[in-house]
Amino acid sequence: MHVSDGMLPPGFCAGGYAGSAALAWLSVTRAKKVYGNIERMVPRASVMAAAFFVVSWIHVPFPVVSVHPLLVGLMGALLGWMAFPAVMIALFFQAVMFGHGGFTTLGVNSVTMGGAALVSMAVYRAIGRGSGGKREFTAGLAAGFTGVVSAAAATTAVLLLGLPSYVDPEAERAAVSTMVLCHVPLAVVEGLFTASVMKFLAAVSPEMVEGNG
Repeated sequence: MHVSDGMLPPGFCAGGYAGSAALAWLSVTRAKKVYGNIERMVPRASVMAAAFFVVSWIHVPFPVVSVHPLLVGLMGALLGWMAFPAVMIALFFQAVMFGHGGFTTLGVNSVTMGGAALVSMAVYRAIGRGSGGKREFTAGLAAGFTGVVSAAAATTAVLLLGLPSYVDPEAERAAVSTMVLCHVPLAVVEGLFTASVMKFLAAVSPEMVEGNG
């Protein structure tokens, strides 16, 4: 799901950094307003950022491409506004330590995946708010599924709009379409996983779920 260095023109890369800076500022500002003291969210955000960092190494092969778990849906549901900074930091360390994505496209990748986490947050809250835990499974399922779909859709749009002139358009569209289709099963799996985690937390540690609201 990462967009690598050299895949996008400089204007797109600059726009990605501007967009990620704006979303990071909005996320931290909203987090301070919603949670009051965001320091209490740092340990949870750190654990989820580490999980996001690690699962990128779990590759599931398909006939043409391979996909890896994203966890952006779970991060949005569990971290709320802190999901975007957590995703952005994890992406930075992936680029530094393993070369995943790249430095020129770090801003773009932060927007596509961190933005997907924020979309999942909104979906989770819209479905699960005021449910008293009765709709945690449905809300988690929708958040996990939406996270993968949103990230895939955003990455697809960026790749097609920023297509380099030396790349065959038809071949690129075919490759991107295959990538999107291969992420549909992943979206279902992550939806079920997110639903199970959120339902479990609502039962054994409801403050972790309610504190995100």
